[in-house]
Amino acid sequence: MGLIQIEGMEFYSFHGHFKEERIVGNKFIVDLTIETDMKIPAESDNLKDAVNYQRAYQIVKQEMEKKSYLLEHIAGRILDALWSEMEGIKKATVKVSKMNPPMGGKIASVSVVISK
Repeated sequence: MGLIQIEGMEFYSFHGHFKEERIVGNKFIVDLTIETDMKIPAESDNLKDAVNYQRAYQIVKQEMEKKSYLLEHIAGRILDALWSEMEGIKKATVKVSKMNPPMGGKIASVSVVISK
Protein backbone atom coordinates (compact mmCIF):
# COMPACT_ATOMS: atom_id res chain seq x y z
CA MET A 1 0.00 0.00 0.00
CA GLY A 2 0.98 3.59 -0.47
CA LEU A 3 -0.39 7.11 -0.40
CA ILE A 4 -0.84 9.68 -3.12
CA GLN A 5 -1.17 13.14 -1.62
CA ILE A 6 -2.22 16.19 -3.60
CA GLU A 7 -1.89 19.15 -1.29
CA GLY A 8 -2.84 22.79 -1.55
CA MET A 9 -5.10 22.69 -4.60
CA GLU A 10 -6.39 26.26 -4.75
CA PHE A 11 -9.72 27.25 -6.27
CA TYR A 12 -11.81 30.40 -6.38
CA SER A 13 -15.35 29.10 -6.04
CA PHE A 14 -18.85 30.23 -5.14
CA HIS A 15 -19.85 28.01 -2.20
CA GLY A 16 -21.53 29.05 0.99
CA HIS A 17 -24.66 29.26 3.07
CA PHE A 18 -25.08 32.99 2.52
CA LYS A 19 -26.32 34.35 -0.80
CA GLU A 20 -23.43 36.81 -0.93
CA GLU A 21 -20.90 33.97 -0.72
CA ARG A 22 -22.43 32.34 -3.78
CA ILE A 23 -22.22 35.66 -5.67
CA VAL A 24 -18.86 37.09 -4.58
CA GLY A 25 -17.02 33.77 -4.11
CA ASN A 26 -14.07 32.89 -1.96
CA LYS A 27 -10.74 31.06 -2.03
CA PHE A 28 -10.80 27.37 -1.15
CA ILE A 29 -7.94 24.95 -0.55
CA VAL A 30 -8.40 21.21 -1.13
CA ASP A 31 -6.06 18.46 0.08
CA LEU A 32 -6.53 14.90 -1.12
CA THR A 33 -5.00 11.65 0.11
CA ILE A 34 -5.57 8.44 -1.84
CA GLU A 35 -4.54 5.06 -0.45
CA THR A 36 -3.73 2.55 -3.17
CA ASP A 37 -1.66 -0.53 -3.91
CA MET A 38 1.56 0.73 -5.50
CA LYS A 39 3.34 -2.60 -5.96
CA ILE A 40 2.58 -3.04 -9.67
CA PRO A 41 3.25 0.56 -10.80
CA ALA A 42 6.41 0.64 -8.68
CA GLU A 43 7.70 -2.30 -10.75
CA SER A 44 6.17 -1.53 -14.17
CA ASP A 45 6.81 2.24 -14.28
CA ASN A 46 3.63 2.44 -16.37
CA LEU A 47 0.87 4.99 -15.75
CA LYS A 48 -1.84 2.51 -16.79
CA ASP A 49 -0.97 0.48 -13.68
CA ALA A 50 -1.24 3.44 -11.30
CA VAL A 51 -3.93 5.69 -9.88
CA ASN A 52 -3.58 8.74 -12.13
CA TYR A 53 -3.31 11.74 -9.82
CA GLN A 54 -3.70 14.16 -12.73
CA ARG A 55 -7.16 12.66 -13.31
CA ALA A 56 -7.87 12.95 -9.58
CA TYR A 57 -7.03 16.68 -9.76
CA GLN A 58 -9.36 17.12 -12.75
CA ILE A 59 -12.20 15.47 -10.80
CA VAL A 60 -11.62 17.74 -7.80
CA LYS A 61 -11.57 20.79 -10.10
CA GLN A 62 -14.85 19.76 -11.77
CA GLU A 63 -16.55 19.32 -8.41
CA MET A 64 -15.25 22.65 -7.10
CA GLU A 65 -16.91 24.39 -10.06
CA LYS A 66 -20.38 23.21 -8.91
CA LYS A 67 -21.98 25.51 -6.32
CA SER A 68 -22.79 24.11 -2.88
CA TYR A 69 -24.07 25.48 0.40
CA LEU A 70 -21.92 23.28 2.65
CA LEU A 71 -18.29 22.17 2.73
CA GLU A 72 -19.55 18.72 3.73
CA HIS A 73 -21.48 18.50 0.46
CA ILE A 74 -18.44 19.49 -1.60
CA ALA A 75 -16.21 16.94 0.14
CA GLY A 76 -18.81 14.20 -0.24
CA ARG A 77 -19.27 14.95 -3.94
CA ILE A 78 -15.51 14.85 -4.52
CA LEU A 79 -15.22 11.44 -2.84
CA ASP A 80 -18.22 10.03 -4.70
CA ALA A 81 -16.83 11.24 -8.04
CA LEU A 82 -13.38 9.80 -7.34
CA TRP A 83 -14.85 6.42 -6.42
CA SER A 84 -17.14 6.32 -9.46
CA GLU A 85 -14.60 7.53 -12.03
CA MET A 86 -11.34 5.92 -10.90
CA GLU A 87 -10.09 2.42 -10.19
CA GLY A 88 -7.55 1.26 -7.65
CA ILE A 89 -8.57 3.51 -4.76
CA LYS A 90 -8.64 1.64 -1.45
CA LYS A 91 -9.39 4.70 0.68
CA ALA A 92 -9.56 8.43 0.05
CA THR A 93 -9.59 11.41 2.39
CA VAL A 94 -10.45 14.92 1.28
CA LYS A 95 -10.04 18.16 3.22
CA VAL A 96 -11.90 21.22 1.94
CA SER A 97 -10.95 24.55 3.52
CA LYS A 98 -12.71 27.88 3.06
CA MET A 99 -10.26 30.73 3.53
CA ASN A 100 -11.29 33.82 5.53
CA PRO A 101 -14.85 32.59 6.20
CA PRO A 102 -17.46 35.28 6.98
CA MET A 103 -17.93 34.44 10.65
CA GLY A 104 -17.66 37.86 12.26
CA GLY A 105 -14.00 37.71 13.20
CA LYS A 106 -10.50 37.12 11.89
CA ILE A 107 -10.36 33.43 11.00
CA ALA A 108 -7.76 31.98 8.64
CA SER A 109 -9.94 29.10 7.48
CA VAL A 110 -12.58 26.57 8.33
CA SER A 111 -12.20 22.99 7.09
CA VAL A 112 -14.10 19.73 6.68
CA VAL A 113 -12.33 16.38 6.41
CA ILE A 114 -14.17 13.28 5.13
CA SER A 115 -12.88 9.80 4.30
CA LYS A 116 -14.38 6.98 2.29
